[in-house]
Amino acid sequence: MDFQYSDKVNTLRGRLEEFMQAHVFPAERAYYEELAANRAAGRPWTPTRVMEELKEKARAAGLWNLFLPDSERGADLTNLEYAPLCELMGQSPIAPEAFNCSAPDTGNMEILERYGTPEQKARWLEPLLEGRIRSGFAMTEPDVASSDATNIECRIERDGDFYVLNGRKWWTSGANDPRCRLLIVMGKTAPDHPDRHRQQTMLLVPMDTPGVRVIRHLNVFGYDDAPHGHAEIVFENARVPRENVLLGEGRGFEIAQGRLGPGRVHHCMRLVGLAERALSLMCRRVAGRVAFGGPIARQSVTLERIANARILIDQARLLVLQTADLMDRVGNKAAAKNIAMIKVAVPQMACQVIDWAIQAHGGAGVCDDFPLARAYAHARSLRLADGPDEVHRNQIGRMELAQQLGR
Repeated sequence: MDFQYSDKVNTLRGRLEEFMQAHVFPAERAYYEELAANRAAGRPWTPTRVMEELKEKARAAGLWNLFLPDSERGADLTNLEYAPLCELMGQSPIAPEAFNCSAPDTGNMEILERYGTPEQKARWLEPLLEGRIRSGFAMTEPDVASSDATNIECRIERDGDFYVLNGRKWWTSGANDPRCRLLIVMGKTAPDHPDRHRQQTMLLVPMDTPGVRVIRHLNVFGYDDAPHGHAEIVFENARVPRENVLLGEGRGFEIAQGRLGPGRVHHCMRLVGLAERALSLMCRRVAGRVAFGGPIARQSVTLERIANARILIDQARLLVLQTADLMDRVGNKAAAKNIAMIKVAVPQMACQVIDWAIQAHGGAGVCDDFPLARAYAHARSLRLADGPDEVHRNQIGRMELAQQLGR
C-alpha cells in the first residue's frame, strides 16, 4: 500500500489548507454570532450570510464538490485521494458545507449520480451540485430499532401512477433547513416478501409534497445544529409520481448499503481532522497555563495524553486510508469489513482525544468559548449515526470468523 499523496492531491491540499487558514477558521466566530442573532430573533433555521459568502469564495477558488469519486462532475478524485482533503475540512464544523462537501448531501448526490435516471439527475442532482438546494435522508424511525434497517415500518404503496407514503421518521438531518428541497425516503413496498432485504424501496420525495410534515427538531446534547438541524417527520398519505422511485421496487436496502459505505468513510475522514484540531488546541492550552508551580505541559499525565492522542490519531488515519484504498481497488462491498472497522475505531478515537482536550481546558472546555464541547457532541453522536458500534462489531466478528474458518 502506497499512501504517498500525488502531485494533484498535494496541490489541492495546499490550496485547501490555505483557504481554511485565510477564510474558514477566521469566519467561525462570525458564523456562530450570526446564528446566535438568528436564534434571538426567533429564526434559527435562517441560512447565514457568512456561509453563503464562504461558498462563493470556495467556488471561485475551484474548491467545490471535491467528494464525488471518479466523476467529471467533481474533482475526479478517488476515495484515497479525497481522504486528506476531507480530513482538512473536518477540522472546522463549518468547512464541509463551504465546499459543498457536507452530509447528508454528499451521500444523496452519490445516490443520484449512481442510481438516478437522467430526469432525476436533471431535477435534483444538478441543483445539489451547484449548492442551490439541500437535501435530507429519511431512514431511521422512532418506533423500531432502526439499527436493523429491515425493521422499518414506513409504508409505500402503489396507487396507479403514484406511490403513497405513510409513516414516521426521525434524525432526518437537514430537513429543518429551508433550503432542503428533497428527501430520499426508505420505506416498505413489499412487507411480506420472503427476502427481508427486498421489502424496502427508496423514493425521491420533494419537501413541499402535501402530507409531508416536520413535527419537531431534535437537539444533539443540547445543540440544535441550526441552520442544518435534525428533524422528526410524519408522512400522511403523501403522494409522489412513480417516476420518483430509485432503481426500482425492492432495491432500497441495496441502495442504502451503497450510500452508507462512502458516507461512513467520509465521517471518519472528517473525524480524524477534528481530532487533529483538538490535539492542537490541547497542546497550545497546556503550554500557556501554569499550575502548582509549573506549566501544565510538563506534567507527566499531560505528556502521556498528548503522546497517546498522537498514536491514536495516526493509527486511525492509517486505517481510514487503507479502507479508502480498498474501496477504490475492490469496491465498497468487498471493503465492508474495513468500513465497519473504521466506523467503530475512529469515532471512539475522536471522543477520547477530544475528552483529553476538554480536560486540559478545564471549565473552558465545556463552554462554547472553544469548539471542543460541540466537537465532542458531534463525535459521540457518530457512534450511533450510520449504524451503532454494536452492529458494526457484530458484522466484523462474523466476517472475521468466516475468514478464519475458511467459510
